[in-house]
Amino acid sequence: MFTTNTIATQQYRDKYRLAQLDHALRNALIAEKICMVDRGADKYIYSPYQTAPTTVVQTIIGTYAPANSTTLNETFTLTYEFIVAEQIKDFESSLSKFDVFAARTDDMTASIATKIDQYVLNAMVAGAGTTLDTPSGGFTTPANTAKIFGDICGKLMGYADTYKGIYCVVENTDVTGFIQFQGAAGFSYADAALNNGFMANVFGVEVYVARTGTFSTSTIGEAFTNSGHRLAGVKGVVTYAAPRGVQVEEKSVTGMTGKEVVVFGYAGAKVWTPKAALTIDITIK
Repeated sequence: MFTTNTIATQQYRDKYRLAQLDHALRNALIAEKICMVDRGADKYIYSPYQTAPTTVVQTIIGTYAPANSTTLNETFTLTYEFIVAEQIKDFESSLSKFDVFAARTDDMTASIATKIDQYVLNAMVAGAGTTLDTPSGGFTTPANTAKIFGDICGKLMGYADTYKGIYCVVENTDVTGFIQFQGAAGFSYADAALNNGFMANVFGVEVYVARTGTFSTSTIGEAFTNSGHRLAGVKGVVTYAAPRGVQVEEKSVTGMTGKEVVVFGYAGAKVWTPKAALTIDITIK
């Protein structure tokens, strides 16, 4: 009589869905898409500028009164560093079926990038030279969408830099108003929105979506009071400095196996005075 052997649990083949550990949910990065990025290794960036000249129109008389030209100094000082450090013991890596070390450093790098992105967006709101109040209900009220974007365009168009493109950064909770507005808009636009999903361009303005809490009243290097605010402006007029990008260091530590991992980066953002009017601080009403 044939007897079936008892099979140990570990004799079965294991199936893995991924070749490495799942990554945590990650926020979309926006700052590099809307800023002028400086990768230089300088702590100070200088940008002297002159006062705007005034043209006089007069009856032809052949005389004039010369005015003074004033040059002002403006400096961007790179002030903040962003750091996350952890200890990954050797057994956690050596005895794991997954590459814990690589997966963890990748997540740490993403965490740094997200925090830098949040800082830059908040610094841009704080330095904006133009303000805009939305109608009651803000972006979540579909009927407000056309007016808000019309107001954004009205405050920016006509400047020479506008050719670089106009952007607007909202949070994910604002999207419901966009979706409803697009679905009820004119036939061609509504059909495109209904067939293709959320459209990232409204009236020629590029729309970027950040997660809730990106614009915050908190300390991110410096203290911000941006809760209930959003951002719009002309692309490529604000400087975002990130010398050498995000770096990773591995260090041996006495008394522990494995490695101490430090992920860090330096970053800052500057809204330059002559171009400040091209960045809009939007207040949700």
